[in-house]
Amino acid sequence: MRQGRFEKPASETAQLYSESVSIDWRLYSQDIKGSLAHAAALAAAGILTKDEHEQIKAGLTVIEAEIAAGEFRWERSLEDVHMNIEAVLTKRIGVAGAKLHTARSRNDQVALDLRLYVKAEAAEVCARLRALQRVVLSLAEQHQNVLMPGYTHLQRAQPVSLGHYFLAHIEALERDYSRVFACAERADILPLGAGALAGSTIVLDRELIARQLGFSKLSQNSLDAVGDRDFVCEFLFDLALIGMHLSRFSEDLILWSTAEFGFITFSDDFATGSSLMPQKKNPDMAELTRGKTGRLYGNLIALLTTMKGLPASYNRDLQEDKRPLFDSVDTVKDALGIFAAMLPEVKVNSAKMETAASDPNLLATDLAEYLVKKGMPFREAHETTGRLVARAIKAGHALNNVSLLEMQEVSRLFEDDVLAVFDLRSSMAKRTALGAPAPQNVAAQIARWESLL
Repeated sequence: MRQGRFEKPASETAQLYSESVSIDWRLYSQDIKGSLAHAAALAAAGILTKDEHEQIKAGLTVIEAEIAAGEFRWERSLEDVHMNIEAVLTKRIGVAGAKLHTARSRNDQVALDLRLYVKAEAAEVCARLRALQRVVLSLAEQHQNVLMPGYTHLQRAQPVSLGHYFLAHIEALERDYSRVFACAERADILPLGAGALAGSTIVLDRELIARQLGFSKLSQNSLDAVGDRDFVCEFLFDLALIGMHLSRFSEDLILWSTAEFGFITFSDDFATGSSLMPQKKNPDMAELTRGKTGRLYGNLIALLTTMKGLPASYNRDLQEDKRPLFDSVDTVKDALGIFAAMLPEVKVNSAKMETAASDPNLLATDLAEYLVKKGMPFREAHETTGRLVARAIKAGHALNNVSLLEMQEVSRLFEDDVLAVFDLRSSMAKRTALGAPAPQNVAAQIARWESLL
């Protein structure tokens, strides 16, 4: 890299500071695929002879196998994955290897590698999202008739079914899937051919390269092609949002596993004990997932901050895009995997959930709606029911224990049929609007997701 322009190598301190191969070696497969496609284009343009092309293909194939087997020696003095592979190739096959970098730069080379990597990892994340959705769907089907309190502000609000709760997470995971899928489509642009920033006078068949590498589109501006990391930022955002969804899921499970809730019990396989307190069983897998989400946010902010002050084209600052990308990909893949394994082993205490859902005060809104159906404006019905709730609390009993006479003292619209309001199953069956948790709705949603997945 310094030969010709510089009289001596960079200082060892500078080399250690600037090297990236300790991180970007992970792109070796993408780098070799790109080089093979580039070599084919060079051969088609007459830059490489048939024999030289064959030497490059054979040499790169051997190098890829050595890296995969852990037998390749990475040299920090060669800075990055690109120069390491090219240097070894050239050392082994000579002139043909030295011709490989014709009409390309490390700038468009790394942009290519990153796009190939994001496309591949986006597909893997999508597959893991689908796998988790199927696990959650199975839980929704198993527990579709288990009633539980729904919460707002972490206070009991209205009854829902556990199946409805699980279906909510499937919806969130579906949004994650669609975002990651769309991100992969936006990464599906071939940057190779942009050179350092202005292309090359040696014009290669970029469409040939795109076809070989599975890209559907070509970059249309060389400056933008080497400096664009929008697709990495977008992927990091998508991964951070997956982390957020899993973190919220974790929070519910952690709370529900406490003695105060007692709704679920984690399997011993996915829990840990205390180093001091023998009785403890801690939901560490869920807590770790909740904790790792902060790092996913940090990785996104780190790259956005790096990008915000960069002038057009390539700048060495972009070397900082890989560490957060790799870390977020690894973190989310692991989290999705642990959830898919952990959730089927969670024991649901349906009796405890049903008991909590049987709190008559959860049907206060139903009582207000009873008055609305009798002709009372909702705001007045809300206030009227609130007075009944206050009276029940003052008397130290539940809302359904307020006598009909007491109700009629508040409103003459209350009649004998008001007691039916406090039938929990009947109340659930009436919640039939699209998206509401009536049993037939939940069953229909389960059938819909079984078809979609």
